[in-house]
Amino acid sequence: MAGKGLGPQPPEGLSRCQGGGRSKAKASQAKATPGGSRQGARKSASRQVIPDAVANRMARRIAIASGIPSLAGMAVFVVSYVLVSRHILDIPPGITLVASGGCFLLGVVGLSYGVLSASWEAEPGSLLGGEQIGLNIGRLRQSIRAMRSGGGPQG
Repeated sequence: MAGKGLGPQPPEGLSRCQGGGRSKAKASQAKATPGGSRQGARKSASRQVIPDAVANRMARRIAIASGIPSLAGMAVFVVSYVLVSRHILDIPPGITLVASGGCFLLGVVGLSYGVLSASWEAEPGSLLGGEQIGLNIGRLRQSIRAMRSGGGPQG
């Protein structure tokens, strides 16, 4: 069990009792095997990093496209409560549930929309990003095909 935690790993030159059970032979074997090294995994992950401008664009679109419907879903509960408790309108609980559920479902769709509508180019693209959705879905499909064939993501 030693050496499998999330904390920092001991230096590689230490003995078994000092180094958490990992010998030099095992450490060099892990470096030699593809994917066995943490550094190799970090390097391959750093090649696939989303640029900051794109990540900010995605976050902004996600916040708007999922935040507004989610807030509306919560507002449905509040408005329904106020209308029913003050005897202004008699709203069946099922209607409240369906209306709020629809808003939350729109929020989930907004998550996907926010990611897929963001432009990966240096320019921000259009306000709604409709032209980017088809392009980004194509990129997603190509990446999935490449991963299934064992080639890793293309990019």
